[in-house]
Amino acid sequence: MLPILPKTDMKAIVAYHGNRPITQSEFLGDIEALATNLPVHTRHVINLCKDRYWFSATLFACISRGILTLLPNSIAPEIVAELVSEFPDLLCLGDQNSSVHPLPYLQVSIAHTLPSLEVPKVPSVPFDLPILRVYTSGSTGKPQGHIKTFGRLCQCATAEAERLWTIAGGPCAVVGTVPFQHMYGLESTIFLPLLGNGQLTARLPFFPADVLAALLELPAPRILVTTPFHLRKLVESNQAFPSIAAIISATAPLSLELAESIENRLGAPVVEIYGSTETGQIATRLPTHNPRWLAYDGIVLKQEHGLTTAMRGHLEGPQVLNDMLELHSSSQFQLLGRNSDMVNIVGKRSSLAYLNQIIIQLPGVTDGVFFSPKTESEHEVSRLAAFVVAPKLQLQDIQSSLLQKLDPVFLPRPIIFLDALPRDGNGKIPASVMTELITRHLS
Repeated sequence: MLPILPKTDMKAIVAYHGNRPITQSEFLGDIEALATNLPVHTRHVINLCKDRYWFSATLFACISRGILTLLPNSIAPEIVAELVSEFPDLLCLGDQNSSVHPLPYLQVSIAHTLPSLEVPKVPSVPFDLPILRVYTSGSTGKPQGHIKTFGRLCQCATAEAERLWTIAGGPCAVVGTVPFQHMYGLESTIFLPLLGNGQLTARLPFFPADVLAALLELPAPRILVTTPFHLRKLVESNQAFPSIAAIISATAPLSLELAESIENRLGAPVVEIYGSTETGQIATRLPTHNPRWLAYDGIVLKQEHGLTTAMRGHLEGPQVLNDMLELHSSSQFQLLGRNSDMVNIVGKRSSLAYLNQIIIQLPGVTDGVFFSPKTESEHEVSRLAAFVVAPKLQLQDIQSSLLQKLDPVFLPRPIIFLDALPRDGNGKIPASVMTELITRHLS
């Protein structure tokens, strides 16, 4: 059995709702009140709270009751319908007045509970209690669900806290620009602060001005959990940011140039996280200091027949990774690219992730993505294509810039100009959305 929160002083601040500090006693009071209000026979819920604090309180209330929370990659009607067919008793929880989905709906409290004269109890749950079914982003195909147990998530949060707090100089208040319904946001903006003795924050800023406002609400030290997409916007902004102990990046490869620009701009070390929905986080690196990744304590990596397997640590069992790694030891590696990301054109190999970094760094390009259209026959030589957002550039401008950085075989043909790319909150483009774009523009 494990306590659902670390045993600390009940007066310790565990969260900030805006600029209002929330003590562990208050948080436990909200958890207990929410758990009491859940219907007796509830077994499966979908948590649609938009406020990170109420999402977390609701999640931990479900954990205390042994209820499994489903976190799909999308809440589109067809996705929800698939969930209902698999879990007919599904209950929808949210902090809005009503749900847009035809599911039984329960609105969670939007007012903090009154302080109790009694010291709240810290519920305990089994180590192997399944608490989450998290779905992959769908950026490489149909989203897949993965069960996460409480004990393993605790172990991962502890490993991440040990690594990040060492870099940051101690536990921090955590500001995140990433959605907390997906693995990266869950681990780094919810479980890291709550299970790693930091402080959770409720806001979900997006634009640089919003990030600035969220940081200014908090006392130092603070860390920022974000993505390369958001970091590029921060570099381009003219905002003067307060002190940040560390900046955490994941969901897409971070170029050395962008990492250096961020460190110069914000005066904070950049830490890149490696992981997946299947494994959770398993490694970090400081890109401006060392290109190698260092696995979390206890994680062991091995390679056989060209495949890399991660094991031990917080993993439920051995997990084959979807990436191409160059191992330097059982705990250190360099990332070469995703297996599904590699392209081979007339015998020359590259990765789409690398090509994407090249195109978005071109002067005048605000966003861009390479893709490989299907060929008419297996004998036809494949070519790459690209979508770009570059309002002030012409086709020849982009082609000329790319030819200075790439082998001509990787030059995209065609290059299609768009007003914006349909990225999700993590900065990714789901595979289904990419397929629709390709069909619309290349049919």
